[in-house]
Amino acid sequence: MHYLVRDDSSVLGDTATSARRVGLAVSKAVGHAVTRNAVKRRFRVLARRYESSLPERCDVVMRAKPSAATADFQSLDEQVSSLFAAVSRKCANAAAKRDGR
Repeated sequence: MHYLVRDDSSVLGDTATSARRVGLAVSKAVGHAVTRNAVKRRFRVLARRYESSLPERCDVVMRAKPSAATADFQSLDEQVSSLFAAVSRKCANAAAKRDGR
């Protein structure tokens, strides 16, 4: 997973939004189209579930590895939960350092 927290100075134009954005990358290495679409559906469900734990203006790209095709939903749920929590924690630490705490 990759993430970026946008600041207002990095956005061009007046269309800046404070919304979180999640992108999915599922390559052909994961499987055929039906398998890739199933993985994307599972990732979308999990991203919606834990999206609120991310900071505002956060972009996240979730990349599926081939093992995601055979992983059970509970395993993916635990992984996404811990990854989103880690992103949130890292952003909070970076903000604290930036504010001089």
